[in-house]
Amino acid sequence: MLEASLGTAQSFEGRVVKGTVTAIENDMAVIDVGLKSEGRVALREFAMPGQKAEISVGDEVEVYVDRVENANGEAMLSRDRARREAAWDKLEKQYDAGERVEGVIFGRVKGGFTVDLSGAVAFLPGSQVDIRPVRDVGPLMNMPQPFQILKMDRKRGNIVVSRRSILEESRAEQRSGLIQSLTEGQVIEGVVKNITDYGAFVDLGGIDGLLHVTDMSYKRVGHPSEIHNIGDTVRVQIVLINRETQRISLGMKQLETDPWAGASAKYPVQGKFSGRVTNITEYGAFVELEPGVEGLVHVSEMSWVKKNVHPGKIVSTSQEVDVVILEVDEDKRRISLGLKQAQQNPWEAFADANPVGTVVEGEVKNSTEFGLFIGLDGDVDGMVHMSDIAWGMSGEQALALHRKGESVRAVVKEIDVERERISLSIKDVDSAGSAGAGAATGGGAAGGTGEIRKGAVVTCTGMAVIDGGLEVQVGEDGGSGFIKRGDLSRDRDEQRPERFQVGQKLDAMVTGFDKGRKPTLSIKAMQISEEKQAVAQYGSSDSGASLGDILGAALNKAREGGER
Repeated sequence: MLEASLGTAQSFEGRVVKGTVTAIENDMAVIDVGLKSEGRVALREFAMPGQKAEISVGDEVEVYVDRVENANGEAMLSRDRARREAAWDKLEKQYDAGERVEGVIFGRVKGGFTVDLSGAVAFLPGSQVDIRPVRDVGPLMNMPQPFQILKMDRKRGNIVVSRRSILEESRAEQRSGLIQSLTEGQVIEGVVKNITDYGAFVDLGGIDGLLHVTDMSYKRVGHPSEIHNIGDTVRVQIVLINRETQRISLGMKQLETDPWAGASAKYPVQGKFSGRVTNITEYGAFVELEPGVEGLVHVSEMSWVKKNVHPGKIVSTSQEVDVVILEVDEDKRRISLGLKQAQQNPWEAFADANPVGTVVEGEVKNSTEFGLFIGLDGDVDGMVHMSDIAWGMSGEQALALHRKGESVRAVVKEIDVERERISLSIKDVDSAGSAGAGAATGGGAAGGTGEIRKGAVVTCTGMAVIDGGLEVQVGEDGGSGFIKRGDLSRDRDEQRPERFQVGQKLDAMVTGFDKGRKPTLSIKAMQISEEKQAVAQYGSSDSGASLGDILGAALNKAREGGER
């Protein structure tokens, strides 16, 4: 009988058995499980974390028998082990079925929290506590709530649970229900939850919608934070609902009057309006005519005279400007503007002030292979073709008479406002054409009286001989002039200043004027002009003809006699 009794007692160890509470002493419950002696279990093992144990004498409870008898002769019992074993059996069934489980967060560990699942301890990672990061988990502690088992391993005693998945499922259900209740075009209030560079997310009561920056206002919005702050209550209209992706697009400007309605009548073509420059690009500048209505001034319509320059060098952001309406397209919400059209056309202004035949004065801005460009009043340029620079010279020789920065006078020959072109002539200033022709054909040099003109041949008196040339007095009572060494003669051997004497009379052609209106003179230019005129008139005259011209004419006559 003794062996049978001991064998039965030994079979109790490591098992969960039922026992009866016989007494409650202090914080311990005395439990009889049918062994020789009773066991003691702490009352806290009969309660969930943070709760009071509800147990009384006579209650039947399950406990785990760790040892039949300890050194004091008492049975070693554990309610926690019993609950843990029972919980694992139940949790495995719930995990296999994909069911939710109930637990209590009771402690904090590295990387997360500990959860009591009716006796089994599980790990709750910090990322699985809520949909968004939670700074304070205090309100969630010691409170029964549902969890989803993500992973469990009974051999290692590991259980990983998630509270976030439960919240996401609930939110998805709420979103589905809320989306079904919403319709496109509906006006609803929401709270701004987040702001990004491209818009703001608005909470519509369980579901978020995107309010894109382009739908916030008809006027230009640089950044959504210029209009809204997090926490603002806004009134929006549902623009689009995608029920498959559960995305909602919102709009605020749709609740305002469209400023583009009737834009064609409000902004007629050729009408002049004031606006503010809102943005500058490489291809032009945007001008706001009113909040929500902007037009583009293309770079080609910004200035009459400044070509191929960046718009930022003509206008600046926030500058108030006058513009002219060039084109309006309400459907595409585009307005083409002109900045230069709001100002007087300088070509027309020049044409009105300087009709054909007027003598104008300007500075040589550039010299090209075909002529000179002269800067005129109104920031317009006129061109003097090389054939209109001087009488009796080739184009290359005439171009060499002038340099950049030199002040010259010219006659207006032609004005083409549409093509923005002005043709000028230097040789025709003050009837220089007839005077120059007379001098070239032996009409004599200009005396000391009358105005000294470019292209005219004048009589000079040597005043000083220097290394660079000859300083002379023009006429008897005229001003001083200068003949460079290279202009003293057509022949290089004769270009020596020392062959001239002070007081010597000589003829020279006026080739230009410096900034002080002091004439520049050239004997070389006069010789070239006289020779060309003689050859043109006499074919091969001794008057100014070169030896090559005379010999060439004789050979031609000899050939003609032989042929006859």
